[in-house]
Amino acid sequence: MKFNLGLLALAVGAFGIGVTEFAPMGMLPVIASDLHVSIPAAGLLVSAYAMGVLIGAPLMTLTTGRIDRRTLLIALMGIFTLGNALSALAGGYWMLMAARVVTSFNHGAFFGVGSVVAASLVPPDKRAAAVAAMFTGLTVATIGGVPAATWVSEAIGWRTAFAGIAGVGAIAMLSLRLALPALPAAEGGDMRAELRVLTRGPVVMALALTTIGFGGVFTVFTYIVPILRDVTHGSTGYVTAMLMLFGVGATIGNALGGKLADRSVDRALKSMLAIMALTLLAFTVLMQWPVTAAIAILIWGIASFAIVPPLQMRVMDAASDAPNLASAMNIGAFNLGNAIGAALGGGVIGAGLGLPVVAVAGAAMAAVALVMLIASRRQPRATACPV
Repeated sequence: MKFNLGLLALAVGAFGIGVTEFAPMGMLPVIASDLHVSIPAAGLLVSAYAMGVLIGAPLMTLTTGRIDRRTLLIALMGIFTLGNALSALAGGYWMLMAARVVTSFNHGAFFGVGSVVAASLVPPDKRAAAVAAMFTGLTVATIGGVPAATWVSEAIGWRTAFAGIAGVGAIAMLSLRLALPALPAAEGGDMRAELRVLTRGPVVMALALTTIGFGGVFTVFTYIVPILRDVTHGSTGYVTAMLMLFGVGATIGNALGGKLADRSVDRALKSMLAIMALTLLAFTVLMQWPVTAAIAILIWGIASFAIVPPLQMRVMDAASDAPNLASAMNIGAFNLGNAIGAALGGGVIGAGLGLPVVAVAGAAMAAVALVMLIASRRQPRATACPV
């Protein structure tokens, strides 16, 4: 696919959102110490962001259906920039909590509307690759942006880290204004049409597939640090390197998933869900040794994010005549999957089954998603209008 400035601008926005979503996990000890709260209390800042995404995705999409898409994307990044600026200025825990919720409201709508815009900027046979190009910003954030923000928070202060993230938002706003053409909202689109689309069986199935399939990723990823420390017996440096390796795999997988989905969305999902399930199953044994654990983490990272573009395309195709809300809701489904996966992994640990069984639970989630996909392919599909 040829170089596209519009896709680059969307990727810059995705990069900023990726950093602001994941970086606080590495900042928790610093934030907790500075604001004199416990680590679990600081962890609620992450939960508040996730809930804001779930609420903000439909709210922002439904209330902005008639706004020019470029203007809307710039405004959403404006909310992102404001939220991070307020985080940098927060004088206490509750102000920071409120700032995190404000920041989260752009997330679902930006990725939802951005995915539709990205697909519209390229020929039909490159639509999935275009969506993957935008999501590259998110995967690159896990490799460089999140470690950088974590380092800044420890070396200079967490407020400085949030100020830097706000700066990324300002750059994204300028990039979107310069790189995207005017994109008027589709004629005839209204709130009722967007809501009706969510009642379709294929759309509901696609959203459920996203929740369960990506839930398998976070069943394990949420607890990857204790796994690497307590089972693999890795040093702090090794753990950091493995997190970055997962990010490298995610970046490779995102690009691969886009290419495979442009050939066949269902085949891409089927193959990558199978690889993810088998890799996580093997990880129950391979996690005992540093080298084999690293190999498994790389393959797992590739498969985990190779399912992202086809999952997003599946929802957009199923809701092709009113894709904005469904696309944004799918971002909420990713976050719901994160929460369900984390709860499942925590339940396994709480039951005393051991850390290796967390990987079994993740493999089971991926396997369930694979069965759902196969079952849905055997059902007759409704005819969808082209985007």
